Amino acid sequence: MRWRLVDKIESMTLGESATGWVNYDPDLPLFQDHFPGFAVVPGVLIMESLAQLSGKLIGYTVRKERGDWPFPILSMMEKVKFRRFVHPGTEIELGCKMISLRDEMAAMSVRARVDGRVHAQAEQVFVFNAVALPDQQERERVEEIERSELARLWSDYPGDF
Repeated sequence: MRWRLVDKIESMTLGESATGWVNYDPDLPLFQDHFPGFAVVPGVLIMESLAQLSGKLIGYTVRKERGDWPFPILSMMEKVKFRRFVHPGTEIELGCKMISLRDEMAAMSVRARVDGRVHAQAEQVFVFNAVALPDQQERERVEEIERSELARLWSDYPGDF
């Protein structure tokens, strides 16, 4: 099972930033318990959506700049703030900006907005290629999965690699 927590990528600027959208289905069973009578999207899901968007930007940037496809793994979050409740069924704008990109890590500034107002924000740190995939065939398989997912999410995906 894949946890696809980004519905659409609206824009992506290589090495700089990306924006996207997510809308959590109010019929998901988790909202019966979080919280009864007052359904709220768990902050961890919002952070994961932001991490997935960031991962796409990191992957695309590294592939274009270095020629290999990293597998970014969220390693650390700092300065996490949840400012307002987000109810399921609400369209959430996701945004990420690259703070730094190094050989095996990237740092991102992320924000989730509803109607232009910041609801959540953080700095996220990713590591990648910490454990190499076992062989070329497996690397190609993972890259194809990532390419397909990027093409599914981003209608302006140039398909240029």
